[in-house]
Amino acid sequence: MINIALPKGRLGEKVYKMFEDAGYGCPDIFTGRRLVFENKDAGVRYFWVKPSDVPIYVERGAADLGVAGRDILLEYEPNVYELKDLGTGICRMAVAAPKGFRDDSEYLLRVATKFVNIAQNFYSQAGRDIDIIKLNGSIEIAPLLGLSDVIVDLVETGTTLRENGLEVIEEIMEVSARLIANKSGYNFKSREINELLGRL
Repeated sequence: MINIALPKGRLGEKVYKMFEDAGYGCPDIFTGRRLVFENKDAGVRYFWVKPSDVPIYVERGAADLGVAGRDILLEYEPNVYELKDLGTGICRMAVAAPKGFRDDSEYLLRVATKFVNIAQNFYSQAGRDIDIIKLNGSIEIAPLLGLSDVIVDLVETGTTLRENGLEVIEEIMEVSARLIANKSGYNFKSREINELLGRL
């Protein structure tokens, strides 16, 4: 069996459909509250996990394969193989600020984000000193309440930013879903995994 960690939510559902179209479907995967589903005939077992946990399951060997956004891979830097860009879940990592914001380099820039490593790497390459404020949700309100000057976050359509009076001032990178593999699992199951990759 190939064990596959899928991220809960819209992205996981989209990606599962790709596996299903490639001949790795699993009946009843969207019914009830179960988290583990298998199809012995297809040789796959899926399980739903929190998106940021996917690389942990893969790196630690609980999953042979997993699907994680490029943002999560760059943030946590897991020791895994990145096999394929799945071309879905496309968005961008960006810096956003209140409209009319001008960065004054004489002052320490306060940056609210849940992507601490990505933000630190981005600003250190620019030679800009920053104060990181780690938040786990509703990051858009940080500048509105004076907690931060800017935010670093994922942007899909930009609607949430606009509705909160923010705009993108710098793009950091494009993000999409990646198929990742446990290194030893890939070596042991390379034939099965490469067949799955070919079908995808």
